Amino acid sequence: MTEPKKRGRWKPGQSGNPNGRPPGTGHVAKLRASIAVHVPEIIGQLVQAAKDGDVQAARLLLERVLPPMKPTELAVPLALPDGSLTEQGRAVLAAVSTGDLAPEQAARLLSAIGALARVAEIDELAERIEKLEEAHHANP
Repeated sequence: MTEPKKRGRWKPGQSGNPNGRPPGTGHVAKLRASIAVHVPEIIGQLVQAAKDGDVQAARLLLERVLPPMKPTELAVPLALPDGSLTEQGRAVLAAVSTGDLAPEQAARLLSAIGALARVAEIDELAERIEKLEEAHHANP
């Protein structure tokens, strides 16, 4: 039989060509270096154009300097019952139907309740298995 191919001759972080081209000597690096000389002048012209009413120049400057604002949701206090997860899910749906909770917030809450249900199910199964093993070892 043939021996399987050995993969990964080099360790992580080790170059397969240590004497290769040094970083920063490629075409892109040279292009960036030639543009970098003119960047202060270009930015000054963009600022002046924006001040003179050029909306595109203003937009370009603002998009590059200020990150876009993301909508944020306000926290909504919601009292969930201490009962079962099903009862808690019904309380979330009731809050949506009365307008106390936005549908997107409710969807995230229901998803969290579903994840909690899966965790609780795993805990319950682990406990059942542990009890079965104890009973099995006690009565061989």
